[in-house]
Amino acid sequence: MWAILCRAVVADCAYTKGAPHLCPIVRAVRVRVARGMSAHRSGCRAQVGISAWIWAAVPPNDSVRVTHGLGWIMVVSQATLARAVPVSLVAVMVEGERGGAVMTDSRHLVVAIAAGGTAGHVNPALALADELRSRGHEVHFFGETRRLEGSLVPQAGFPFHPVHVTGFDRQRPWTLVTALMHLAREEHRLVGEFQSGSLPMPDVAIGFGAYLELPLVRAAAKLGIPVALHEQNSVPGLANKRSAKLARLIATGQPSVGDILREHAGSATRIVFTGNPVRRSVLDGDRARGRAALGIDEDATVLLVFGGSLGAKHLNERLAELKGALLAIEGLHVVQSTGKGGYDDAVAALDLSGDEGARWQVRSYIDDMGDVLAAADLVLSRAGASSVAEIAALAVPSILVPYPFATADHQTTNARLLSDAGAAVVFADADIDGDSFREELLTLLHDPARRSAMHDAACGLAQDKAAQVLADELEALV
Repeated sequence: MWAILCRAVVADCAYTKGAPHLCPIVRAVRVRVARGMSAHRSGCRAQVGISAWIWAAVPPNDSVRVTHGLGWIMVVSQATLARAVPVSLVAVMVEGERGGAVMTDSRHLVVAIAAGGTAGHVNPALALADELRSRGHEVHFFGETRRLEGSLVPQAGFPFHPVHVTGFDRQRPWTLVTALMHLAREEHRLVGEFQSGSLPMPDVAIGFGAYLELPLVRAAAKLGIPVALHEQNSVPGLANKRSAKLARLIATGQPSVGDILREHAGSATRIVFTGNPVRRSVLDGDRARGRAALGIDEDATVLLVFGGSLGAKHLNERLAELKGALLAIEGLHVVQSTGKGGYDDAVAALDLSGDEGARWQVRSYIDDMGDVLAAADLVLSRAGASSVAEIAALAVPSILVPYPFATADHQTTNARLLSDAGAAVVFADADIDGDSFREELLTLLHDPARRSAMHDAACGLAQDKAAQVLADELEALV
């Protein structure tokens, strides 16, 4: 007749440079009251010495509130069952979705994030940063000014700190020497600036897989700062494999990659499937708002084409060849993102007239991806992890063309998340010049019933909670 609401573990204070953190630490937990079920999360545990247990029992379907003060916490239900526990904590209980509840972490944490190179690394990091900021934490980004993160991060309103590193080109082994030199220099610089106070000392640091994460991750580990990694793809990158032994937590965007990373991680490293965080601006995408911004009527059919932040030359070329067949479809509008490097070539290949240009919009990059995705009836895209997560989150039917030169063909594995559910059709890059690709694309554009079925299939794969889960895991590290 009774259900356990939550078991929370309180940790002893941790010290850094002689100054105690806000203490004690209560792990963030998401619970749902249910008859006869234990509702605490497995992540509700202490990193160091246990000092108290909190138990609360409530009748099924009863509502719960928590009050707190200095040195105590009280859990109260409408049935007036109450228990006050003398613990030194500050925590609050707020109502969650579907009758559940969330215990939130009231500390103010400084979180350092290293992410960059492509939107596939940057966008999930920004999604996590949004969630952390909404919880009252302070987020600092580390990346390269000249890469995509150098513009997207400041636009999102987060502090951005440049790091200067060079990648290792496997085709040119001698580049390893310069790469290691730059890495050592930046690692040493970050350690010094964290210690001197020139940069805020992080409570936790997380890398999102690009080689530029290495200075931050190594500096944090040297200073005893908890390190986490997030791997977006189905095949881990070299940077995350190299950093795995330093990490206390590795979060994955694809379930299959955990076993691979376990081979590189330390014995105490937790590997958790969280999914790929999707930006709040994408999750909040609105079809009507998107169509209004694009100047497209509600009853039109919209094909959205993009190849990731770096574009897709082959997709752009094939689309130009299909221009006549596509524009022959009454009421069809095309929105095409070419990538910054492919914009001029795509515009020249399309050679749109004035009337054609009214139905075919070409952009180098889409900033308002949430609204544009929501406005689309069909997506034609590469299968980067971030793209797949966003398409799944908004449940848009898609044709995915994995990038053929991705490491270990990981984009094909990424695409299966949608294709196995019946939410997408997958074509190899080598096959898009054939008639079958042309016929499938045109058929889907003519078949709203089939697109509706694909939409329904994608709804069950939405990853709108991934940022919250990952933020919970980071809070639990500190």
